Amino acid sequence: VQLQASGGGLVQGGGSLRLSCAASRNIFSFNVMGWYRQAPGRQRELVASLTAGRTTNYADSVKGRFTISRDNRKNALYLQMGTLRPEDTAVYYCNAKQGSISSWGQGTLVTVSS
Repeated sequence: VQLQASGGGLVQGGGSLRLSCAASRNIFSFNVMGWYRQAPGRQRELVASLTAGRTTNYADSVKGRFTISRDNRKNALYLQMGTLRPEDTAVYYCNAKQGSISSWGQGTLVTVSS
């Protein structure tokens, strides 16, 4: 599967952005889909994940500010980000897992100014 992330950009602190991840095929078969991020000089970390059964998991740092969702009809994954902070600045990647197979998108840069 190919994953295409979009929606990143430059935003002021306190602002909002919505990231989208378009899959090249239907996403029904994915057990888990998620968003990860990698800031300069830091390891990639999980931001939020969503299972096929609609169970969500969020990093503590984004709880209450970010919301993950998926639209199976559009083969898309979303991340609604609110109350953005400079420390949210990173490249954001979407991920899809099916069994032992993990697929990654190319990443979209989010820059939050103070």
